Amino acid sequence: MPHHHVRIPFALAALAAFAVTPATAQQPAAPAAPIKLGIVSFLTGPAASPFGIPGRNGAEIVIESLNAGKGPPPFDKVGFGGTKVEAKYVDEAGTVANVVTEFRNLVQRDQVDAVIGYISSGSCLAVTPVAEELKALTVFYDCGTPRIFEEKPRSYVFRVSPHATMDGVGAARYLVAKKKDLTSFSGINQNYAWGQDSWRDFLGAMKVLAPKATPDKVLFPKLFAGEYGAEISTLLTSKSQAVHTSFWDGDLESFIYQQSARGLDKRMTIVATTGEAAIWRMRDKMPDGTIIGARGANGPLARENAYQKWFHDIYTDRYNTPPTYPAYQMAQSILGVKIAYEKAAAGGGKPTTDQVAAAFKGIEFEGPAGRVKMALGDGHQGITETAYGTYRFNKQTKQPEVIDIIRFPAECVNPPPGIDADKWIADGMKGAKC
Repeated sequence: MPHHHVRIPFALAALAAFAVTPATAQQPAAPAAPIKLGIVSFLTGPAASPFGIPGRNGAEIVIESLNAGKGPPPFDKVGFGGTKVEAKYVDEAGTVANVVTEFRNLVQRDQVDAVIGYISSGSCLAVTPVAEELKALTVFYDCGTPRIFEEKPRSYVFRVSPHATMDGVGAARYLVAKKKDLTSFSGINQNYAWGQDSWRDFLGAMKVLAPKATPDKVLFPKLFAGEYGAEISTLLTSKSQAVHTSFWDGDLESFIYQQSARGLDKRMTIVATTGEAAIWRMRDKMPDGTIIGARGANGPLARENAYQKWFHDIYTDRYNTPPTYPAYQMAQSILGVKIAYEKAAAGGGKPTTDQVAAAFKGIEFEGPAGRVKMALGDGHQGITETAYGTYRFNKQTKQPEVIDIIRFPAECVNPPPGIDADKWIADGMKGAKC
């Protein structure tokens, strides 16, 4: 006979704490069982050091601060609604089938109240139907694919972080603003969904914003190739004034090191849409003048506010390096769950998964990376502003800086509700409010 895994709703777990018999009535009630979160991120492999570990560290430090009641208002209530939060950290590395198995284990065996995680769009696409089937509250923190909420409505899956469309649109808007005389541009992107989608969005936005500028070299080396001599030779023959890349992890660092030796960045501006994740590791090896993105106003592109200061300070104090954008995205995701949970718990008692999911839809809040509006995907997908800037290594302070920042409002770089991102761009980005 098959085992049926029964999910204990949020409400039942709390009841035990209040079933007080007369004999124990004089003793204080047992503390409520902690709220359990599964946190999934790359802890090993090529994506770990630039993305996975900063994301995991962001979760650890935010949960610790919230459990101590030390978040800035309205995040100053202990844990979630007065109940402490406990995290179980899981490595995203491995096959997609393995990722799904680990997800099922978190929900069915470990009985977590919510899963927050995933960097790879492949992981997110595979986990989504399983989360819906298990009715498990799941919040994607980094994966960029817009398809999650475009393919069909979701009930239990959310993403506070904006999807990747605004990376390409923001990069194109910044490049066109900075280089009025642009006639030609090239691209070097990894040959898989993320690289292809990133180039498609950037190319589509460039066609709308600078129709006279033409793409020249369009290069798709294989994922994690690590060796780009041939591609750099090809780019050096181009008259392009800029080269777009959505490279990340070790591929971005390898490409930057290899092109520096041959002076490509002296010939054309590198537009690195995920470049911010690498600046604290590369420091003076990242060429001055590189255009830097961070999937929103994260890291040095963040506006200074109480939330940004709180998160930046607790993270830097603990890890001795400033938080990069994956850490910001994790922080925003946890704060979104906290707001939804506390909104759902306002009626008293521990809310059910369905109550938290209902409360999550369409919320708006201010976090370390600015204002989040759960505006797309019927209130399940967040949008934020984005920002791009120009990199320089400050020789006086010996610190990376991003200068010449331009901010683009959320409604300028994200599609309106109900319109697929690629269709919106192909159709001329109608309705963009810039």
